[in-house]
Amino acid sequence: MTEQLQFPPGFLWGAATAAYHIEGAWNSDGKGESIWDRFSHTPGKIRRGDTGDVACDHYYRYAEDVAGMAAMGLKAYRFSFSWPRIFPQGSGQPNQRGVDFYKRLIAALHERNIMPVATLYHWDLPQALQNRGGWTRRDTAQRFAEYAAYMFATFGGEVPIWTTHNEPFCTAFFGHGNGSHAPGIRWPWHILKVAHHVLLSHGLAVQAFRAAALHPVGGLPDPTIGIVLLLWPHQAATKHPRDIAAARRIDGAMNRMFLEPLFHGSYPEDMLRHFARRFIAPRIRDGDLELISQPIDYVGINTYSRTVNRASWTDWLMGARQVPQPGVPTKMGWEVYPPGIYDVINMVHSYTDRPIYITENGAAYEDQVNFDGSIDDQERIDYITAYLEQIHRAIRAGIDVRGYFVWALMDNFEWNLGYSMRFGLWYTDYVTLKRNWKRSAYWYRDLIARNAL
Repeated sequence: MTEQLQFPPGFLWGAATAAYHIEGAWNSDGKGESIWDRFSHTPGKIRRGDTGDVACDHYYRYAEDVAGMAAMGLKAYRFSFSWPRIFPQGSGQPNQRGVDFYKRLIAALHERNIMPVATLYHWDLPQALQNRGGWTRRDTAQRFAEYAAYMFATFGGEVPIWTTHNEPFCTAFFGHGNGSHAPGIRWPWHILKVAHHVLLSHGLAVQAFRAAALHPVGGLPDPTIGIVLLLWPHQAATKHPRDIAAARRIDGAMNRMFLEPLFHGSYPEDMLRHFARRFIAPRIRDGDLELISQPIDYVGINTYSRTVNRASWTDWLMGARQVPQPGVPTKMGWEVYPPGIYDVINMVHSYTDRPIYITENGAAYEDQVNFDGSIDDQERIDYITAYLEQIHRAIRAGIDVRGYFVWALMDNFEWNLGYSMRFGLWYTDYVTLKRNWKRSAYWYRDLIARNAL
């Protein structure tokens, strides 16, 4: 008989989504245009021409979705606020109908004893701010701080776990480097400036959170605040010094360029030198790094795989290329590499002893609906099981990992890949918008009930 792997009492089992992925209602009830609305409506930017105009229609179906979360036994639900739904112009007068939607959502979660875990920014910048330069302008950090302060004052202790930003790496490198994400800017010289402004806005939001002195309501835990980082292990394909250096650069761009300012109050010198040779540099003022590195309450980790790298003379920006590995990848083409989650947990632990949440982890597969309506996604169950085993290993080693959120609760709009990738525990029929539990959803329900693998 296989021994169960028991998780600590109170371990937070959840699932994750984000506003543009699922809400739809893109121009309803006073919502302003976001950069993803503009980007997805631009021909050629999204696979098959998909948009998030309707997505999963969660804006109108949230009550049904929360009931489904409760039936699955979720302890927590990670979602994001849509900034342009609250402030259509990015600042100024709030849109009360947008505020009321999130009040209804949070109230529904409380009624079902599901903890709200809220992200302030999951990439949907108000287009009105983008028209003025977006994250390339330092002023956007101030507008974010004002938005954050309003959200703290409005929702306060109703949200026990607050996140400032989701994956600032993607905002900087994909949104402003290769242009694959909104706002679709292909100008690498903006990358570090954008990264610095996003991190600065994080620091300003944490400052606003502390000033708000929030108190818990209804027996909830004390409100906390942190940031969610995209962290993958990056390894060299060979022992050749050039390949080792290439892997180190990729690690620097994705991991250390964010971990070091947040926890050491400085940017990694090797990366600053590397980018300086390409005429790329952040614009840092006195006091910026102290603001960025002020203490936070937890670190969120989004991780799915690893990269194995070789030096490449054809890659102008990073001088590296990824080497495919043997084995069957997920539909995203990502290697299934469970030890990677243990590696990144240890990486974060080497920087800080703050609690850790795995805020995204999961896999896209070619899910098929059987004649009886069932979806047998055993590959997804195997993937999550293997990664959870590594999380349990980290907990046994004494690292304070407090929760796990599957990406994603339901199939949804997956950024520039549109509806072509299914990550969900629930199957979404994009014609009828009906949600159908996959086998993994039933399995996850039972796992939560046992609190054990």
